[in-house]
Amino acid sequence: MKKPNVVVIGGGTGSFTLLSSLKELPINLTAIVSMADDGGSTGILRDQLGVLPPGDIRQCLVALSDASEELRDLFTFRFPSGSDLAGHSFGNIFLSAVEAMTTDFQSAVRVAGDILRIRGTVLPATLDDSRLVLKQGGKEIVGQHLIVTTKILNRQPDLSLTPNAKLNPDAQKAIQQADLVIIAPGLLYGSLAPALLVSGMGQVLKDTEAPIVYVANLANKPLHTQGYAVHDYAAEIERFIAPATLSMVVYNNELPTEEQLQTYVAAEELPVEIQQAALDKADYVAVPLACLSHDILQQDPNDTLVTRTFIRHNGAAIADWTASYLQL
Repeated sequence: MKKPNVVVIGGGTGSFTLLSSLKELPINLTAIVSMADDGGSTGILRDQLGVLPPGDIRQCLVALSDASEELRDLFTFRFPSGSDLAGHSFGNIFLSAVEAMTTDFQSAVRVAGDILRIRGTVLPATLDDSRLVLKQGGKEIVGQHLIVTTKILNRQPDLSLTPNAKLNPDAQKAIQQADLVIIAPGLLYGSLAPALLVSGMGQVLKDTEAPIVYVANLANKPLHTQGYAVHDYAAEIERFIAPATLSMVVYNNELPTEEQLQTYVAAEELPVEIQQAALDKADYVAVPLACLSHDILQQDPNDTLVTRTFIRHNGAAIADWTASYLQL
C-alpha cells in the first residue's frame, strides 16, 4: 500500500508540535516552513550575515529527527549569557554557516537533515529574502518581530511580503502531490500569514485535490486576535489563500485545568472561543477534538532574545485523528 503524502504548512512552534507526532505515522511527511522570522537569534543572523531565517526551519528539523537525544539537544542548545553568542541557538548558527559556505539555503537544510536523520522533508516556503509588512494608520511596519509587538487596530489587517516572495518550486510540487494538507496552528499574523502570502501559495492550495485541514489555535494573542473565535481564524486563513479553500477545521473542545487557566491569564492569552452557530454555517467541516496538551512548559533560561508561548496542542491527538482520517 502506497504511503499517503502529507504536507504541513506553518511556522516554528505549531509545526514542531504536530510534526513530532505525525512522523510516527506510516506517511511521507513534508514540512513547508514560513520564512519571515526576523526576531531573536534568527533576526541577528539575518542582519549580520545576510542569510535566510533559520529558526523555524531548525525547529521543524529537530521535530522530524531520529538522531540521538544528545544531537537533537545540540541543535536546540542556546548559548548562555555572558558572551556575544548569548541567546543564539547552535542549530541556527549551523544552518547559517552552511548557507554562507554554499550560498544555498536548501543545501544547508539538506545537510542538517542528513545529520539529524530526519523522517520526512523540510522545505522553505520561499527562497527569497523578504520581510512581512503591516500597513495601518497611514504607516508601514516592516518585519515580523515588530509586527508581533504591535497592536493590530482592525480585523483583516493589510499584510504583505516585501519584496514579493515566490513559492519554492519544491514546496509547490509537494502540495501538488499531497494526499492531505495540514495548516498548523501558529501566530496568525506573524507566522501563518507570511507562509500563506507567498506568491503562488494561494493558487496551488486552491488547485490541489487534497483536502486542506486547518488545526485551529488554542489561545488568542492580546495584541492581534483578542476576542477571535475559531471561525474568525478560519476566515482569515481563507482570506490569505482563497475563499472556500478549507475542507476541515479541527478545533480543541477540551477544557483547560485550573493551572492551565492561570497560565493563560498570566500570558494574557485567553482560549479561542467556539461559536457553534458560525461553525455550523461554514463551508468547511468543523471537527471538535480533545487536543490540548496538559504539559506545563517553561522557557529555556538561555532563550533571552524573545518571549515564547507555552500553551500547546497535544500532537499525539492530532496524529491519531490524522491516522483515522487517512485510514492508516
